[in-house]
Amino acid sequence: MFYDGLRNDHELSHDPLKQLVAPRPIGWISSCTREGVVNLAPYSYFNLVGDKPGIVMFSSVARKDTLTNVENTGEFVCNLATWELREAVNKSSAPVGPNVDEFELAGLTPVKSQKIAPPRVGESPVALECTYIKTINLPDGMGGIHLSQVCFGLVVGVYIDDSVIVNSLVDVKLLRPISRLGYMDYAVIETVFAMPRPEV
Repeated sequence: MFYDGLRNDHELSHDPLKQLVAPRPIGWISSCTREGVVNLAPYSYFNLVGDKPGIVMFSSVARKDTLTNVENTGEFVCNLATWELREAVNKSSAPVGPNVDEFELAGLTPVKSQKIAPPRVGESPVALECTYIKTINLPDGMGGIHLSQVCFGLVVGVYIDDSVIVNSLVDVKLLRPISRLGYMDYAVIETVFAMPRPEV
């Protein structure tokens, strides 16, 4: 089959695009309001887009509390979403008001970050402390503005639980990160293989 990406005329029961661009890492973003109210929400449009120093991005479909907080305070944390924390990740996605603390809602422990104000998720084995770079409004391909806005952050601090470091390397099999597919589907990393780059 083939369908027009702008018209989205696929005629399937559900939009297949997110199932085709998968798996996608989950950015489990903690932030704070100016008044210090904590927010925690998962974003399936998330990734590392540069290193040395690290730069991450997450995309918010329509304006949400997280993006407002990040722009207002200039800080956020990317917490690793793992298999063990999958239920808490899902709970933190509930559509609640800006004054609801999703840490409390999901039964999680806020832990003070080292370099920024928003806390990290204490139960998560990895946290990236970030400072805000910029937000980009995207075109929709039809002369308008897309609903999605892309937020970029500079990684200024990295927390890794010592239990997932083996022989001086982070063991992703111990982390067991989850990722987002399409529909209501998720995946977990359990099998890892190496492929050395070919030499010319």
